[in-house]
Amino acid sequence: MREEINALQRNSTWEIVDKPRDKNTIACRWIFTMKHKANWSLDRYKARLVANGYTQIYGIDHEETFCPVAKMNTDQVVLALIGC
Repeated sequence: MREEINALQRNSTWEIVDKPRDKNTIACRWIFTMKHKANWSLDRYKARLVANGYTQIYGIDHEETFCPVAKMNTDQVVLALIGC
């Protein structure tokens, strides 16, 4: 967890600010996974901090959402442009 927090701070992923009085706090949790090499031996442990988005209320806690998703036709166009 400490490595992940240090990486988030190094990359300026977030900044700590005061919570506005009229906003709710969004809870979060740590997700732990084990990463394996191709031969299934343990490579490293990984920790991710994820927000419990289901606790948000539209119009109060957020106005819009963004989720980058690659579509198959986008992948095909990119591959065609680079000549694969």
